[in-house]
Amino acid sequence: MTLRFGTDGLRGVANIELTDDVALCLGRAAAKHLRSTSFLIGADTRQSSPMLKAALAAGVASEGIDVIDVGVIPTPGLAWLACNQGVPGAMVSASHNPYMDNGIKLLSALGAKLPDATERAIEVDLEVLLESTPMELTNEGAPQSSVVGGISEDLYAVEAYVEHLVATASDIAESEISVVCDCANGAASNVAAKVFARLGLNVALIHADPNGTNINEDCGSTHPHVVAAAVKEKGADLGIAFDGDADRLIAVAEDGSIVNGDRLLALFALDLAERHELANNGVVITIMANLGLRRRLAEAGIAVVETPVGDRYVADALDSNGFVLGGEQSGHIVFRSQATTGDGILTALKLIDLLIRKNLTFSKSAASVIASIPQELRTVPVRNPERLPQCERIWEEVEATRQILGSSGRVLLRASGTEAAVRVMVEAEDPDDAVEFVERLAALIGKELGKPAP
Repeated sequence: MTLRFGTDGLRGVANIELTDDVALCLGRAAAKHLRSTSFLIGADTRQSSPMLKAALAAGVASEGIDVIDVGVIPTPGLAWLACNQGVPGAMVSASHNPYMDNGIKLLSALGAKLPDATERAIEVDLEVLLESTPMELTNEGAPQSSVVGGISEDLYAVEAYVEHLVATASDIAESEISVVCDCANGAASNVAAKVFARLGLNVALIHADPNGTNINEDCGSTHPHVVAAAVKEKGADLGIAFDGDADRLIAVAEDGSIVNGDRLLALFALDLAERHELANNGVVITIMANLGLRRRLAEAGIAVVETPVGDRYVADALDSNGFVLGGEQSGHIVFRSQATTGDGILTALKLIDLLIRKNLTFSKSAASVIASIPQELRTVPVRNPERLPQCERIWEEVEATRQILGSSGRVLLRASGTEAAVRVMVEAEDPDDAVEFVERLAALIGKELGKPAP
């Protein structure tokens, strides 16, 4: 068993790496560590999601836990349901990945992603189960047939989540602001349509017709130029692009300019501070946050707590510091008083509210809120990403680059939590320097860690 939990759950090619056997055994392993009388399962719109959801449900039910299938729903919707009902759950989704991939994200009864230690323990049990014979599985102390869990559907679950989102945004109902919303043919397709319609907003939905294979295909948050073109064509005030499971968004201003999570986080933080609603006057960011964001928050006297990449770590830091706002450059924004994880639709509603309430032109406010330092990012596919921490040659080059940049730039390297790759980021006041250094490091990483197999 080669699959491991990354920053956003367990992920692989559906029916090749992430098979029905893996899903069934993961259901059994998860049930043993997330003891409860019931267990929620939701999914995105991938062709493989019903198969994996069924296998996962069978595994959970085989351990004597009742499974409630809530259907197609965004990850934050499942997280909200789990927290609201006080039961654990699992989301079948590979987020922004193409339809051929799929994944499983486990959630606690608090609606949060699991601690690393719990995931490691589940991994150990999963590996044992996958290596066991059918007879060994039968004799492992599973409940007798009279006490196995049931599997049922909750047809109202999605509606409850819709009502929750609508309730957070009553102040923007019937607004004249015009919005183009790219649902990535994913889990937001039906939910976003219901929420915006219920609020009476002028929203044009695109890529909201999933067919099982078109999720994230030339659309959504990984292709923001698509919604940008639609915004300019329609003369809209704002564009929004979700990823496949709608736990994040990328925004687009009326002039077609793309607004990432750093700028959104700055706008939200400054607005909350101005209204004295920024609890403990602090914000959680990740190591990928632009130096310009850090400087702007410092100028405003707002404290910053930094975490590794992943909205799970952002949420943990929010709770431990008593903060209400945190997020990532990728567009995961966590409004902790109303959500347990990043929520793209909730963030969109908050952004619309801010623009209406302050009568802002999105392009001007987003451009001026922070002075971004030029930042170059590369994802380097490699054969052996696990060797990164021990590769002295790479870290020597990283340190040399840091010495050259000094306090006016940054270098970050990390193994991807979702694919066999290394992410490298360089910030520098001179954009040419940023490109030169990131390309040099990317080439070295590929040489030292090996090119991926064809």
